[in-house]
This record gives sequence, C-alpha cells and structure tokens, in this order.
Amino acid sequence: MRILYVDIDTLRPDHLGCYGYPRATSTNIDKVAEDSVRFTDVYCSDAPCLPSRAALMTGRFGIHTGCVGHGGVNAEMRWEGRNRGMADFNGRYNLPAVLRRAGMKTASISSFPDRHAAWWFNGGFDETYNIGKRGLEPAHEVIPVALDWLNRKRDTKDWFLHVHVWDPHIPYRTPTEYGEPFKDAPLPDPWMTQEILDKHRATKPGGHSACEVTGYDNKPNPATPRQPVEIKNTDDFRHMIDEYDTGIWYADKQLGLLFDKLREQGIYDDMAIIISSDHGEDLGEMGSYCEHGEADCITTHIPLIIKWPGCAKNTVSHGFHYNLDLLPTLVDLLGGVPPFTCNPVVGNPNPVVYDGESYADCVRTGQDGGRDYLVVSQCAHVCQRSVRFGDYMYIRTYHDGYHLTPGEELFNVKEDPHEIHDLAEEKPELCWRAAWYLEHWVADNMLSNIYNYHEDPLWNVIAEGGPFHCRGYLKDYCKRLEDTGRGDCAEELRRRHKGELNK
Repeated sequence: MRILYVDIDTLRPDHLGCYGYPRATSTNIDKVAEDSVRFTDVYCSDAPCLPSRAALMTGRFGIHTGCVGHGGVNAEMRWEGRNRGMADFNGRYNLPAVLRRAGMKTASISSFPDRHAAWWFNGGFDETYNIGKRGLEPAHEVIPVALDWLNRKRDTKDWFLHVHVWDPHIPYRTPTEYGEPFKDAPLPDPWMTQEILDKHRATKPGGHSACEVTGYDNKPNPATPRQPVEIKNTDDFRHMIDEYDTGIWYADKQLGLLFDKLREQGIYDDMAIIISSDHGEDLGEMGSYCEHGEADCITTHIPLIIKWPGCAKNTVSHGFHYNLDLLPTLVDLLGGVPPFTCNPVVGNPNPVVYDGESYADCVRTGQDGGRDYLVVSQCAHVCQRSVRFGDYMYIRTYHDGYHLTPGEELFNVKEDPHEIHDLAEEKPELCWRAAWYLEHWVADNMLSNIYNYHEDPLWNVIAEGGPFHCRGYLKDYCKRLEDTGRGDCAEELRRRHKGELNK
C-alpha cells in the first residue's frame, strides 16, 4: 500500500471548492476529492499547530500528552517515566511508526519539527527532509523534494509520505509574480460590515486583532508585501481574504504537480491519498484576523479528504470526528496492526492506548457516523475549551489572551457560521448542557491518564503566566492601547490580569 498524506497548514474547509466555495482556489484538490470521501465535521482536538500535530501523531488528547501550547512546560510531551524502553512512544507507536510496523517505508517533508522544536514528530519516520526555513518556505521549494522522492521510490510498493506546505499560513508568501488571481472575483460571503469591523477595532484588543493583524503592532515587513497589518475598512478585509485564498490557490497549483506525478507513474488509482490540515484560520471571526488563536469553530474545524482503494468515491460523510481518530482508522483500514488498543481503559495492561476511534466504515462506504459531541482546546494564544454538539459551539474561556473575551459564549454555527451572534445569555440551558459535557470529559480524561499525571495542562499554562503568545506583552500593549485611543480596553485588561502585571 502507498499512502500520501498532504498536510496543508492553516486550511479552512469552507475555502475549498469541494466544500462549496465558489472561488477556484483548489482545482487539483477538488479533482482528488471526486475519487474520495469528503468529511464535513472533523476538528483538531488541540489547536493550534504544535498541539494539533501532537494529537494527530499520537492519537491522544493534549490533556494526556501534556502538549497543549507553543512554549513553556506544555510545549513538550509528558515524560513516560520508568516504563520508557529503549525507544519512546513516538518511536514505536505513533502514526508513522505504526505504518512502519505494517511494513511501509515512511518519510516526511516538513520544517514543522524545526519550527517548533518538536523532534518527537520525526519518530517513526525512516526519512525526514527539512527545507530549512522554519515554515517560511513557499510550496515551490517543497514539492520538488517530494517529486524527487517519488522518482527514487518508483519501485517501492509500500510507503507513507507526509508532505507539508505552509502557504495559507501568515505571513502570506505567494511569490509576487503569481499576481492577484482573485482581484476581480467577488467575495462569496460578504458577511463583514463596517459596523462589525468598527466594533472589533474598538472592543476586541489583543494580538492579531483588526488594529494589530500581525501581532501586537501594525508595522509592515518589506519581506512579506502581501501580508495585511491592519484592517481599517471592508476594502482591507477584502484584501485579506484575497491573499488567504491566493495562498490556497498557489499551494493547490504546486500540489497538482505532485498528483500528476502519481498519475504519470501509474500508481494514482491504486494508492491512498489523505488531504487535511492542522487547524483552520479566523479571518475576522471572533474579532481575530489572520490567526488560529481560539478554540472556536473556525479555528478547530479542518478539512479531511480520504481516497482509499476499493472504498467509497465522490461521497460526503457527516458526523463528528477528531484529527486524532485518523491513527486507529488507518490501523482498521489496513486490517489491524497489532498490538494496539483504541479507546482508553483504566488499568488496561496494554501500554499502547489511543483516545482515537476508528471511522474506517465511513471511509469504506461513505456513510455518516461519528461521536455525539467533541471537546476541543486552545492554550497557545488563549486558554479555552469548547464543546461542539448539535448545531452549536460552546466556548469556555479561562484566559482571554488579552482579547477581553467573555467567560462563556455559545454560537449556532449552522445558522451563524461566522460566529457573530453570541447566544449564551439567550440559551442558558444549552450552556448548562455543554458545560456538563465539558466537565465529564475533563473528569474522564484525567482519570484515564495512563502516565498517572494528575495535573491538567490547561491550568499549568495559566499558572506559568498565561498562554505563550501573549505572555509578557501586557504592560507595553496597554500603553499602546492608550496611545491609540483604546484606554478603556487597557483599563479592563489591567483589571482582569492584575497579577500578570507584577510578574
């Protein structure tokens, strides 16, 4: 079996043609989707980049691995302790290690481990290729490495190749010679109004807000001329959407070369292709611009397209799944790769325990299926846990990341996909229900922690001084808020985070 995993960073499913987007952002991906099952309700369990891929690779929640942030103690995997052998979990039982155990040659083309010092990601891969720009490389520097690998492995029958392109991620880096492909294309969903934007600018501070798109200021970088630094009006908003879509379009053009190579080698029809992402991207939703800094629906919702030999084609499968469900699904589709146990059981003597649940039957038939609800987390930019259930997303905020976010929010994401109307006060009974789901999820997962850690990593991040991407910015940022006419926001931030000003 040959398996290609295409990992497109920061990719919103609702900006792909195969998910209904009217702009021609993804012609080559859409063609693969015609031969695949397209999943509509897949979410990363732990956002953003580092914790998401930790969950994907281990099949475990961040509350178990301990990896929930981008810095501090909880940017690392928890130690396995005295039961660790000559090799650790990621060298023996993570996703590529499982496939290697099944007899596959495994390789990754990604600078992710370098960018995040996540060297455990390389465990299980026979070969790893780092372009060397720590996530700033455009796709045309990645795809030639993949094409060369395919040429050299032309006669290899069993392999797993992970190819990672960053292009939709900021800073937008599509080479300028590719022009502006969407300059004359109307916005498919012009939901942003000047009224909403003005409210965001006045009341939603923090990193990657409308006034400070690239962080905590609005200084342009000559090296990335495509990247917006401030959203003042709907024309600026339109420019941001155009550039994000251009990143997808450009990545898709480069990936088309990869898919064409598979067809040229005569292996496309009989191999598996998986296309997904680590997380989505807020483009104005929640008052967040060009960032994946929330545990909201837009940030945690990811595309998943699976082409598998002999399985359903050109079908759509509904139902809640996590990204971490992929590992046990692959084990199932491959007919079992012992010795593995899916679903944690307290006291189970088998050390190979995953939180993931197989949805292989959905791949085989295209049928609907999945979990009753999901709990997703974010601890790199804010500290939030959210519950996706029914048509709703309930968001519980423990640390607002200096965004002045309410403690709890509720959105009907079916009727309000851009999360504009907070229903928390209007529908308290749904908030209670979601809070019940959340409390039981936390309790169950703390009790089923196979390494016997009894510390919730979310609370450890808060105890360290808050999420990594806002830690240490408060004092200077409050001064900037005052200097730019947002003194009331500075006053409220100082009130909420009094203790952090003294650290």
